[in-house]
Order: sequence, then C-alpha cells, then structure tokens
Amino acid sequence: MIAPGLIQVCANDDYSITCQFADGKITRFCLQDLINKGVFTRLKDKNVFKEALTILNDTAAWDLEGNRDETKCIDIDRWVLYTSEEVN
Repeated sequence: MIAPGLIQVCANDDYSITCQFADGKITRFCLQDLINKGVFTRLKDKNVFKEALTILNDTAAWDLEGNRDETKCIDIDRWVLYTSEEVN
C-alpha cells in the first residue's frame, strides 16, 4: 500500500514533525532518537531543523542546501510518517 501524498508539514520544538496527508489524516513523527545518528545529526541545530523542512516527492524532507535537489536532501519515508502517531 502507498500512503497518500503529504500536503503540509510543520516542525515542532521537540524534534518532531506534524504531517497532514491528502486524505486528511494528521500524524506526528518524533525524530528525537534519530537526531544523534548518521545524516540526521545535521538537524541538531533547531533553526536548520525548522527552516530547512519542506515537502519533496510527497514526503517530509530537509533541503539543507536550499536548491530543492532531492538527491541532496534528508527525507523520511512517507509510509513511516503515515503510520506514525495519529493526531486528532
């Protein structure tokens, strides 16, 4: 199954993101455990975490270079976001 496209994403102060999908579902995905690992360490700076967050390929991505090049972004699998904690 393929998750619906992500239409809105917001960064929260606790290193989580709130995601709204095309079917109306809203979820919350926490990156707290990832922020000290691998490529995600680049998101430790809260300004980068919040300001570089965007939507690319229907999922949440951090455009670290600011040129919307999908090959240079950090992203999260859309299905992972869709199946995260549901927000009412």
